Amino acid sequence: MQNFAASKKYTLEEYAELEKNSEERLEYFDGNIWSMAGASPNHESIVSNLIYILKSGTRGKKCRVYGSNLRIKVPVYEPYRYPDVSALCEEPVFEDFYGLQMLLNPSLIVEVLSDSTKTFDLNDKFTYYKSIEAFKEYLLIDQDRPHVILYTKRDEKVWLHQEFNTLDETIYLTSLDCEISVAELYENVEFKRTEPPRFPFDLENYR
Repeated sequence: MQNFAASKKYTLEEYAELEKNSEERLEYFDGNIWSMAGASPNHESIVSNLIYILKSGTRGKKCRVYGSNLRIKVPVYEPYRYPDVSALCEEPVFEDFYGLQMLLNPSLIVEVLSDSTKTFDLNDKFTYYKSIEAFKEYLLIDQDRPHVILYTKRDEKVWLHQEFNTLDETIYLTSLDCEISVAELYENVEFKRTEPPRFPFDLENYR
């Protein structure tokens, strides 16, 4: 894990040079740089499962599915982000950023949620991603229980919200014309055991 001086404001050019020479993925915003934390086994299982499902489900459609090392340009959150998975079914368009390549037109963006990133991914990050013109669907996957949220763009102001909370459900992605089995998505994922709520009284005798 690299540490960067909090008192220093880095330029975009300085950030690009650090990225080129770093073994870690670095993100940047407003002059600040931080390294991306390592992922949990559940996180990696979900990502690998999803990439396999998407590639299998779009075979023959000339779609492209990318993992977490691809940079996605986010116009209002410069210069780019590293989503867990991104995909599109048209010719990819890239832009050069000081010798680094950024994808401009993902239609699907996926984030696997963790306790540390959940609030940001669900709120501010989603708002930033909306500045990508080609962006049509946002898939958010909980790694500790069967829980998936899908946002599908209807128009500039309206996004359809759907939730999937059981393993026997199927998710349909309109941007890729592809289905995802929730059970297959969570294959080999170990969920956290949760205890039922405890009440301070005996419900059977409660009047």
